[in-house]
Amino acid sequence: MKQVILGIDPGFTYTGFGILRKDAGRTDLIDYGALKMRSDDSLSKRIGIFHLFMDEKIKLHGVTALAIETPFLGKNAQNFLKLGYLRGIVYLLSDRYQLPLAEFSPREVKLAITGFGGAEKEQVARVVLRLFPALVMPNKLDVTDALAVSLCGLWKPAGSLRTPS
Repeated sequence: MKQVILGIDPGFTYTGFGILRKDAGRTDLIDYGALKMRSDDSLSKRIGIFHLFMDEKIKLHGVTALAIETPFLGKNAQNFLKLGYLRGIVYLLSDRYQLPLAEFSPREVKLAITGFGGAEKEQVARVVLRLFPALVMPNKLDVTDALAVSLCGLWKPAGSLRTPS
């Protein structure tokens, strides 16, 4: 069964995305990159840009599932709260298109990709680059993070992906 998964590493300046297709045991890199948003744009404008961009990717590539990296609180609670707006858009798209949605913590992604939950972003990037030799090292590691999230979504047993309620 063909599966097309959109993995997202959300951010208000850079959002990494990666789209992978798995069909007959083969995994292909379909699309990847970073959505750059201007920091001087209003929050509502950036949320709208994020929504339109992800909506277009879903329709263009026939996405069948979504995967997202969950934020960690870190030092700035405001940033953590604002990332919740982008997560809400992903939930909205999941509902609109009835797409299963998987969420992974940064630690879960690092563990799945490198075998070590405390790995650095660069280590994740190196593994992703080895898995997809045609991939050009992106300027932002948000892109390789998003591809790692996509891989986690593909590797998770099919029955464990859920459609949010």
